Amino acid sequence: STFRVCLLCDLNQECPMPLELTLPAMTCGHCVKTVTAAVQRLDPQAQVSADLTTHLVRVDTSAARDAVVTALAAEGYPAAP
Repeated sequence: STFRVCLLCDLNQECPMPLELTLPAMTCGHCVKTVTAAVQRLDPQAQVSADLTTHLVRVDTSAARDAVVTALAAEGYPAAP
């Protein structure tokens, strides 16, 4: 895994790098809500931001990347390779 020094919680704490995924099926605000809910079921503290124009979602989470990708695919939002 790739880690960075977290500037939000503690300068000496290592946190996972945010995930950036392209979700071609994410096209509207409802999609963003569904994606956010799927991620937050894995990690209630996760922060999710989305850009509908580029279909890019950024996820700050302690959950494993594979778990996030699997959860999103199960909701109908598979990540582009």
